[in-house]
Amino acid sequence: MTRAPRNRTIMLSDKERGIYRHKLLRIDSPVSLEQVLNKVINQDIFEIVDLLPSKFIDLLFIDPPYNLTKTFNTRSFKQLSVKKYMDWIDSWLKRIKRLLKPTASIYICGDWRSSSAVHLLCEKHFIVRNRITFEREKGRGAKKDWKNNSEDIWFCTVSNNFTFNAEAVKLKRRVIAPYREDGIPKDWVEEKDGKYRLTSPSNIWTDITIPFWSMPENTPHPTQKPEKLLAKIILASSNEGDIVFDPFAGVGTTGVVAKKLKRNFVMVEIDEEYCFYAEKRLETAGKESSIQGYSSGVFWERNTLKDVRNGNTRKSNSAYGLPLFPNVEGGGS
Repeated sequence: MTRAPRNRTIMLSDKERGIYRHKLLRIDSPVSLEQVLNKVINQDIFEIVDLLPSKFIDLLFIDPPYNLTKTFNTRSFKQLSVKKYMDWIDSWLKRIKRLLKPTASIYICGDWRSSSAVHLLCEKHFIVRNRITFEREKGRGAKKDWKNNSEDIWFCTVSNNFTFNAEAVKLKRRVIAPYREDGIPKDWVEEKDGKYRLTSPSNIWTDITIPFWSMPENTPHPTQKPEKLLAKIILASSNEGDIVFDPFAGVGTTGVVAKKLKRNFVMVEIDEEYCFYAEKRLETAGKESSIQGYSSGVFWERNTLKDVRNGNTRKSNSAYGLPLFPNVEGGGS
């Protein structure tokens, strides 16, 4: 099948699969941090969580299958009752706690079906700091229900001693009402292509673009998280050299962004094909460190980021000047 000229979805060849298969890690006995650092572990988190070293995680990002029936490549998750879904999460979350440093931060994703269960378990195991809701524009709507276009991310910490770099995650917005005081701009600046203001990060994110076919980070994974979303979390809640852990890594967005932002990572993913995509993206991240929607140390509001190819301002939702198209929902990054 011939791909559309602008289709930049990452694909794999059989030759690449063979190469990446040799890079994947599998463990069957307790390991040291050095053995797993910056590695993709191709196993079930249930099988290996007790083999990982204690207290090595600075930042834990979890994007588990949401509580709905959905197929991920060769595996499926079947919707459970809320109680059974809570039991399932608790069965691995309580075991992951051992891996966290006392200063660690935790982010756990969920949709409207699973978010209440995630919240209750976060209250049980951690200090809940906030709930982030991000706009996930997708689909064309529902005839008998409200269109579902948001997801939650619960932000927690192990203790009251934790990292939060607010200055690193400022959002650059166009100024709608450019107020001046004595002729001087009030909390905004005028640039060649418009008036902008840097705003502090909030728990409502409307500037996230879900990966789609003409974005170079896109893969065939049905619920891939955007690099921009992970960049916000990693910049806010870790420092350079810290270790980020993802037990449901999908196609490796967490590790890719960690690498681009000079952090270390450990990722676990049960599906071998998704691990291949993670390895290919990690290889590319060593050559190309740009992140869609993040430039010059700030996150840009939708439709305002300069096109990195020619320096012009375009109505774009990515750093590549491409239009926004809808995609699908979460579980694995």
